[in-house]
Amino acid sequence: MLAKLAGSGHAPNAQRLAENIERIETLGHRLMAAFAERNLPNPGVAGPGPDFYMTATNAFLKTLTEQPGKMIETQVSYWGETLSNYARAQKALASGQLTAPEDDTPADKRFANPLWTTHPYFNLIKKQYLTNAKALKEAADGLQLSDEVARRRLKWLTNQIVDMMAPTNFLATNPDALEKAIETEGESLVRGLENLVRDVEQNGGEMIVSLADRKAFAVGENIGTAPGSVVYRTRLFELIQYAPSTDKVHALPLMIFPPWINKFYILDLKPQNSLIRWLVDQGQTLFIVSWKNPDASFSEVGLEDYVTAYQEAIDKVLELTGQSKVNAVGYCIAGTTLSLTLALLKQRGDTRINSATLLTTLTDFSDQGEFTSFLQDDFVSGIAEEVQRHGLMRAQLMSRTMSFLRANDLVWGPAIRSYMLGETPPAFDLLFWNGDSTNLPGRMAMQYLRGLCQENAFAGEGFELMDHKLRLTDVTVPICAIACEGDHIAPWKDCWRGVAQMGSEDKTFILSQSGHVAGIVNPPNRVKYGHYIGDSDFGGGHQRWRDSATFTEGSWWPHWGEWLAQRAGTMVAARDPGEGLEPAPGIYVHERAG
Repeated sequence: MLAKLAGSGHAPNAQRLAENIERIETLGHRLMAAFAERNLPNPGVAGPGPDFYMTATNAFLKTLTEQPGKMIETQVSYWGETLSNYARAQKALASGQLTAPEDDTPADKRFANPLWTTHPYFNLIKKQYLTNAKALKEAADGLQLSDEVARRRLKWLTNQIVDMMAPTNFLATNPDALEKAIETEGESLVRGLENLVRDVEQNGGEMIVSLADRKAFAVGENIGTAPGSVVYRTRLFELIQYAPSTDKVHALPLMIFPPWINKFYILDLKPQNSLIRWLVDQGQTLFIVSWKNPDASFSEVGLEDYVTAYQEAIDKVLELTGQSKVNAVGYCIAGTTLSLTLALLKQRGDTRINSATLLTTLTDFSDQGEFTSFLQDDFVSGIAEEVQRHGLMRAQLMSRTMSFLRANDLVWGPAIRSYMLGETPPAFDLLFWNGDSTNLPGRMAMQYLRGLCQENAFAGEGFELMDHKLRLTDVTVPICAIACEGDHIAPWKDCWRGVAQMGSEDKTFILSQSGHVAGIVNPPNRVKYGHYIGDSDFGGGHQRWRDSATFTEGSWWPHWGEWLAQRAGTMVAARDPGEGLEPAPGIYVHERAG
């Protein structure tokens, strides 16, 4: 076959094409073998349960019966717009000029290629896709549903279908991919298949697109490099103390609890955006917890174990520094757990935590926001089945759930670049960290989903933990809470609502621009995102607070640094962590989810 192609009039191209065909065949066998490694699928976490579809079907029948004219009008409008799209494209083609009709569709980065506007074929495909999307969304919005939860779920599922069916997601209707394939004589498609095989092999048969080049970074070498030592280790965590960069430090140590959904080095990606290095430069004796990436042997580890770990870590910090109090920081789920710990310590009369900082922290889950679809009984029961089977809420499930909250940015866009254009994932430290996911212990995951998210017990009747019933009003230490305006994981209004219910008399709330990570990792050395600081009146609702807040350009770090300094005691000689057990960032941070 190779000789036959090589003997044609275009021997170099034919040779290359034949080689690519052979590579595709080999990669196809590898792909099938990789898919064979996949665990049996769990329908409970693949989509809504039967009750949801029955609710949607009943709503459709009810709307059709009670408002037939409205549904017919919607259908006729859709037909009319579809025929109009076709007629305009046919006219452009019949004219003998390869030009598209006038295009007034809204800007969309998926359709950046000029051919979407200038070529009749691609322009028709785009316009008809947008017509279909509009029709689907209007049909879903027009159904007479029984409650707001069902409406949110239907809207989310409709958006997922619309995003999935975008013409950019298919080779035959993606001009960028077609042009690239022609330019490279099919090489781009072969590289894309190689990328697909790599991702499926790396994820145990699951197709999870790589967001970043994993070879570009190494924790402890070019990210996560702040100097320090592991000074304590347990089965659940390592305690890292960072080396001082000033001669004098504040007397009270600062303790950071990062989320165990991801790894702590998000706060120490590069020296220029490292919150860890910045805090050390402010004269803080800084400690941080690096959590164990659990395996199935951690299946019975619960929130009570994490709360106990908080207390154990704090005790060790106080022992090492000779102090009786510590200032504590909790990020995301670790902030939620810090709030539970504060409530527990209050009930026990324990005053070892002097103040608390909560970064993008939810404590009142009465509005489930974009997670509504994932926090209903059908999906949570599916997770319970996963936990029963594996002992864990596995990292792949968590990553997939988070990614589909922003499917175009975190699923379809990266898949197009990797699988259809054959591009290497970018060397982007933030996306590298995002892909370095962790497992969650099964017991802890279900406590969080059932007791905190679904029942909202901490903001309601009380969350039962360690023989105590913990409530938000039990949190009475000085609080500084930072939320992010564009956060889709922990919406700022929900963060604000939880802080408003806390019993602390000294409460500060800072609203940063941008999202869940970029709004927090926002160093003062670049003026990119600003922040809002309002008064201490939490009685008038989140919007009133926002309307009266003052906007400041740049990072919120300096304002928080001043807040901490006022609560960190006098200056004392800097504390050297010594060699400890081993250098930072320790060993737990290198453990990958299996």
